Amino acid sequence: MTDFLNYRHFPVYSVMALFLGGFLIIVLGNKKVLRNILAVLSVSVSLACMLALIKPVMIDGEIITYWLGNRSIAGGYAIGIALEVDALSLFFGLLISTAVFVSCIYSIQYMANDRNVSQYYTLFLMLSGGVIGLVLSGDIFNMFIMVEILTFAAVALTAFRNEAFGALEAAFKYLVVGCMGSTCILTGTIMLYAQAHTLNFAQLSALIPGNITTSGKIAFALLIVGFATKAFLVPFHPLAADAHGAAPAPVSVLISGVLTKSGIYGIIRLTYFLFQTISQSSFRLLLVTVGSVSMFVCVTMALAQHDFKRLLAFHSISQIGYVLTAVGLCSALGFSAGIYHAMNHTLFKGLLFLTAGAVLHETGTTNLDDLGGLSKKMPFTTALFLIGAFSISGIPPFNGFASKWMIYQACYQKAVETGHFGYLLVTIICLVTSILTLASFVKVSQSVFFGRLPEKYEGVKEVPFGMRFAMGIFAVLCIVTGLFPDLVGKYLTHPASAAAFNANAYIDAAFGEGYASSMLGPFASAAQDVVFDTAGVWSPVSWLILMMIALIAVTIAAVSGKYEKCSAAPEEVTDPKHELFFGGEKNRFSQVGGSDLFWGFKYNWRHYFSGMHDLHSGVLNDYALWAVVALALAMFFMLIVL
Repeated sequence: MTDFLNYRHFPVYSVMALFLGGFLIIVLGNKKVLRNILAVLSVSVSLACMLALIKPVMIDGEIITYWLGNRSIAGGYAIGIALEVDALSLFFGLLISTAVFVSCIYSIQYMANDRNVSQYYTLFLMLSGGVIGLVLSGDIFNMFIMVEILTFAAVALTAFRNEAFGALEAAFKYLVVGCMGSTCILTGTIMLYAQAHTLNFAQLSALIPGNITTSGKIAFALLIVGFATKAFLVPFHPLAADAHGAAPAPVSVLISGVLTKSGIYGIIRLTYFLFQTISQSSFRLLLVTVGSVSMFVCVTMALAQHDFKRLLAFHSISQIGYVLTAVGLCSALGFSAGIYHAMNHTLFKGLLFLTAGAVLHETGTTNLDDLGGLSKKMPFTTALFLIGAFSISGIPPFNGFASKWMIYQACYQKAVETGHFGYLLVTIICLVTSILTLASFVKVSQSVFFGRLPEKYEGVKEVPFGMRFAMGIFAVLCIVTGLFPDLVGKYLTHPASAAAFNANAYIDAAFGEGYASSMLGPFASAAQDVVFDTAGVWSPVSWLILMMIALIAVTIAAVSGKYEKCSAAPEEVTDPKHELFFGGEKNRFSQVGGSDLFWGFKYNWRHYFSGMHDLHSGVLNDYALWAVVALALAMFFMLIVL
């Protein structure tokens, strides 16, 4: 019994609890109460196992290697599937298990009136187990298996409400391009195995660096593109909008806050561990460029949206762009800021998708042009939405402010250290993206929660307690992680950052002390002392800059709107006393719709938005072609640079 409760077994328990729960629900889930208990119990056990590992892994610095069966060595190569948990994988495991737990709580009442709810929970737990299994896996082929599980579960959940407009189309697009990404990962894995004769991630990390053959370069390109599809980075971002728009709100939380992190995690493991190319300036510039383009393109796409969930989907990829940009800097501050923002993104974007789900649950629509004034009927949801909006926009004291400020600082420091103008440009792009993000959420606030309440929504009421409770968890975490960045750094991001810069420890944990140095030779990298620097987070200067950003955003919203929209009020309502303020014009109702607030801005940028409109055709063949072109460019880059 004592051995059963040994914390070294907890990684496999965390994965098994989710898959076992999904199996039991499909077998025994005819009873509603039993089904709900099994679902909540599964996600609770998984989360508890992850939390229990904070002390041994995050605080004490242990790396847990768990072999499924007996490990054997044949010809110097490891045989057997392993789970390996260092501070980096545990960090992502904590993010995932937290988002899964909150989404499951929300699902109980949100999905209560849907058909085939047992199948929903089975797919929900399969998706969750696949992502947890991926970040805890120490075997690259097992990572591919988990990618397959999570991809097909995500496709099925996207199409779950198949009667909804666009659900089947979105699922089919996701299936095709997602399978292209999975095929890239499988092919890259096969090519690595042909070269190194092992699938163990730690051993591959000891054998590949310094010995990257032509086939290894092609494998690297395949793997990078494969994981980029899971993160929905440009040019794969349209898939996120389609999937988020069609999927139920709790599934949108998983796609945004969980699935995208699996892609980022894969890219980190490839660049910092398996190929160790992050030290090359050209490769750092590649990641920063892709991150910056994703950041800017997706925030401008969000401004053009008329649907609440599609708008949030594009913002999600924009924030993932921040994460990739910061991680790509390959600096202690940059990496710490990047994964801090990854955590914050999971929290505030999870909250925002749940509030969008609450709006859909009560009104039946997420069309920004059709909504308005819901703060009168849904005050609790409105307050939580504002917390999420302030967080994603980088307004203090919410969590997005701290991580964004550190990203600005890391980019600027990199520009100073390298003398490279490009990094200064990246800093500016980060700031501009933050301004546009805030302006976009001014638009959403006005279009959904403020202004005039349409008569057809007079009967709208607040969502049930269970849904409010789930949203409240995310809201509290958005505030707590913003107020105490030093504690977040000490117990979460600092250990994870240190692990990322110490590939040798990861390798030696699986094969014994000194194995990494003996195999890597001159390519062995010494562990770096990673300092989690929060300088400037609470500086009055930073507050002043943020106030200026807020004022600019409000100014954009104020001067860009077309305030002549909506029907005129009846003549008898006109009060002469208002003539002084309205210049003698008849009193008109000013409801700013979702499509009007930024019409002036979009007109001035009409050539850019026209080009974006033409590129985003919605045709699957075009998106598949983008994937092929991205792969070809990645291969060309790897063959030239590595």
